[in-house]
Amino acid sequence: MATSWVNSAERIGSDLHLELTGRGGRRAALIRALREAVRSGRLAPGTRLPPYRSLAADLGVARNTVADAYAELVAEGWLTARQGSGTRVAERAETLRPATRVPRQAPPRARGPRHDLMQGTPDASTFPRTAWLASYRRALQQAPNEVFGPGDPAGRVELREALTEYLARARGVRTEPGRIVICSGFAHALRLLFGGGVLRGPLAVEAYGLGFHREVLAAAGVRTVPLPLDEHGARVDRLGRERAVLLTPAHQFPTGGPLHPARRAAVIDWARARGGLVLEDDYDGEFRYDRKPVGAVQGLDPEHVIHIGSVSKSLSPAVRLGWMVLPQRYVDAVLAAKGDREAWASVLDQLSLADFVVSGAYDRHVRRMRQRYRGRRDRLVAALAEHAPHIEATGIAAGLHAVLRLPPGTEASTVKAAAWQGIALDGLAAFRHPDTDMAAGDGLVVGYATPSEHAYGPALEALCRALPPP
Repeated sequence: MATSWVNSAERIGSDLHLELTGRGGRRAALIRALREAVRSGRLAPGTRLPPYRSLAADLGVARNTVADAYAELVAEGWLTARQGSGTRVAERAETLRPATRVPRQAPPRARGPRHDLMQGTPDASTFPRTAWLASYRRALQQAPNEVFGPGDPAGRVELREALTEYLARARGVRTEPGRIVICSGFAHALRLLFGGGVLRGPLAVEAYGLGFHREVLAAAGVRTVPLPLDEHGARVDRLGRERAVLLTPAHQFPTGGPLHPARRAAVIDWARARGGLVLEDDYDGEFRYDRKPVGAVQGLDPEHVIHIGSVSKSLSPAVRLGWMVLPQRYVDAVLAAKGDREAWASVLDQLSLADFVVSGAYDRHVRRMRQRYRGRRDRLVAALAEHAPHIEATGIAAGLHAVLRLPPGTEASTVKAAAWQGIALDGLAAFRHPDTDMAAGDGLVVGYATPSEHAYGPALEALCRALPPP
């Protein structure tokens, strides 16, 4: 029986390693890669290939490039195309292989999960290559010679100025370029603040959060104290003798929901009264779907909040750029912890991001992705309503993931069932602080941003098969 185009697309993306290299442009490279995939047997006779749009999006090429490549291979007899049946590998493709013996290939590496529903990563195929390249070229052409020598450990002033305007407009942050320090992401910010001796523990954290961040803090010798959560976010009224607290107030990770306005005010009052500090992880602050974005807590008191953000989810984790918006009294200490040269983000990437923001390309990209991810979320909710109406999705007003609430005692078995379906995801318990006595119940943390567009439907089908019955 012929395999579906979904399975074929997965092999194209992983096992077949279609690399568009060599002479003759993208079209010629794609033709060579597909021809070799058929010749070597990696694409079996009868296999249905992805539609033009899907393969073009995954490979980052124009749809016409894929269409032309398919047409030429059909003409050569490698592929067949019929209305309503799509494009498939020709059943007689075996006869097209050369008579000479093909060298035996090394056995393929073990395949990973077929469906990636892990939280925290965007759809890699949507990276705005053309707009980013335009910004990179402009930045490179306009860069003064000093850019290519020793620079400022705070980061390029062009980026800090662009962020000052953007964060004020989009997130309600009150700052100036001299109070922004560029870093390579949130974890890097934690290492600078605590590993560099700027701040000391203990640190209050939310009872559910990223274990990786707790590991970074533990490596710096920081003891973390969990705060319980409820439907209004972290219970900041439970703050004890700690002098600092780490929160995700825009969209609590992973349970979802913003920090209630009364608790925002309360944590600022606590910081002022104790001379304390709020570390604001602006997690998913730009991706809200059902109402306007919630402004940053930093806007309530810039002298008692460190606002930390990055482009790892709004743009790509491959662009290692983030920022700390600091109270004035911490700027010199953070720069001293960063050092003279080694812990800097790429200056050319900084200039490119500055241009990307100033030109409006970043805003356009975020709006486009907000619409795309909202559609992904809606498809998840619709699939549950049809196939598992007893499963509730929560935390869906924002972000790149949802929490699927499971019947008590079923989380571990459901995670195992998902693995049997070839799905990579986490259970809610994976994010629980080891010292908390709070239990958020059983659930799955389902990321809906990572799969490419053509792979998302099969991922949802597999997910629904893994869910426990009513």
